[in-house]
Amino acid sequence: MITAELLNDIATYVDGRVAKVVLNGSYEINDFEVKAVTDNVMALNYIVPVADVSLITLIELKDSADNILTSNAVNVPITVDHMMLQTITVKEAQ
Repeated sequence: MITAELLNDIATYVDGRVAKVVLNGSYEINDFEVKAVTDNVMALNYIVPVADVSLITLIELKDSADNILTSNAVNVPITVDHMMLQTITVKEAQ
């Protein structure tokens, strides 16, 4: 069993690595409404402006050296400025 403290430490490490969100391979967001760790969950809240993005097909989290940390293919139409919530949960595999 992995302790809750270690799970939190790992989530905190991931939080420290994430520097930006990249949408559709080109639109960068590095100002977050919320970027925090609670227990074993890292949460990101960020705004996607409809003036710049009308459809999200790819969400990537990158570090400060522009290395991809996570990549998710999605299909999210944006019709108004949109608040996104993205989480990474650290847990022990069963």
